[in-house]
Amino acid sequence: MTTTSSRRLYFAGIHDRTPSWRSVFAEKAPEITVVSPEEAAADPASIRYCLAWRPRPGELAALPNLQVVFGLGAGVDGILADTTIPAHLPIVRMVEKGLTKGMVEYVLWQVLYHHRRVWELEEAQAHGIWLDHSYPAPWDRTVGIMGLGEIGAAAAEQLAAFKFKLRGWSRSRKSLSNVACFAGAGELPAFLKGCDILVCLLPLTAETRGLLNADLFAHLPRGAALINAGRGAQLNEADFLAALQDGQIGSATLDVFQTEPLPKDHPFWQQKRLFVTPHNASMTEADAAVLAIRQQILDFEAGQPLRHLVDRQAGY
Repeated sequence: MTTTSSRRLYFAGIHDRTPSWRSVFAEKAPEITVVSPEEAAADPASIRYCLAWRPRPGELAALPNLQVVFGLGAGVDGILADTTIPAHLPIVRMVEKGLTKGMVEYVLWQVLYHHRRVWELEEAQAHGIWLDHSYPAPWDRTVGIMGLGEIGAAAAEQLAAFKFKLRGWSRSRKSLSNVACFAGAGELPAFLKGCDILVCLLPLTAETRGLLNADLFAHLPRGAALINAGRGAQLNEADFLAALQDGQIGSATLDVFQTEPLPKDHPFWQQKRLFVTPHNASMTEADAAVLAIRQQILDFEAGQPLRHLVDRQAGY
């Protein structure tokens, strides 16, 4: 029988959050004990579970009785970067309603920002100009979503309510109502050809690293908008700057970057028609996350399968 004392959970790569999360676990999941780095170092064999973001190489491998690794966010590339994690250890993506809702809100906000070219109104206001400003109807604008997982599908549903025309692209074939779905590298050019606004929600994998590059931009209609809320390593920054300055990319929003925080001298800060957000499109909500982890642990100990398991070969 599993006891409360054996439900010891360690934070890897997010030690600065341990104190605040400890109080949430104490309130929402008192049967789970959050272990400090000092406690884990003193008794690594007692750790059964781990909540991780970007663990140090070897940090998880040093816990001999670890049974499950829970990711702090929807993306797990920071965890998979540690190649020393034992192959048998299951890794679970964070899926909670607040995280999904936050990302959908961000996508909707930024699609509307580019749809209505808000920066033109901001510039007019700064100069006291009453601008004769117009924009197409949503049903005359096509939004393409790269990545049709839980977040991409939820974003498509909300955009459909605004009557945008929708396209979706994913690694494997999906079927979503109100979305023209494309799949695989062979269908990517056809997908891009019709996208007035391109939203990237892809996980970072070997196939998606550097995918947002000059070749991809060339397949978009001239002046298309780009919203990247996937991963910074998916964007070829030099190609993007050239496309933005050339006008092939008409406007853009970036929430993720190759170097974070974005350096003060980075050229992205000075670009017109580029909106930068500090990797805060959506944040894991602690209360909901703790309840999700608690339920997963209780189900796992009862012999039920874990949900939202990461396929290490696929990278998500």
